Amino acid sequence: MTTQLSLYKEISRLSQRMVNAAQANDWDRLVELERRVVALRDKLIAADASLALSTPDLRHKQCLIQQILEDDAEIRRHTEPWMERMRQYLGAQKPHHAPTPGSRRRSASQSSQTP
Repeated sequence: MTTQLSLYKEISRLSQRMVNAAQANDWDRLVELERRVVALRDKLIAADASLALSTPDLRHKQCLIQQILEDDAEIRRHTEPWMERMRQYLGAQKPHHAPTPGSRRRSASQSSQTP
C-alpha cells in the first residue's frame, strides 16, 4: 500500500471519530482529533504525490476523500449551531469601552490644550 493511501485511510478513520465527538458534544476531543488530522494532512502534502496509484487504489482514494467530505459535513452540522450560540452569547456581552491607542493620544493632547 502506498504512503499516500495509508495517510488518506488514517484521515478518514480520524474524521469518523471526529463525527462521533461532534455528535457527543465532546469539543475537547474534537479539537484534539482535528489537530491530528492537520498533522496528517501536512504529511500528505509533503508526500510524493507524483507516484501513480493503481486504478483500484485510485478508486479507494476517491472513496476515502468522499467519506472525509461527508464526515466534514456531518461535523459542521453539529458544530455550526454551537458556534452560532457562542457568537450570540459573546455579542450579547457589553464590551468595555477601553480607549484605543489613538484615542488616548488625542485625549492627552486635547486635555493639555484646555486651560
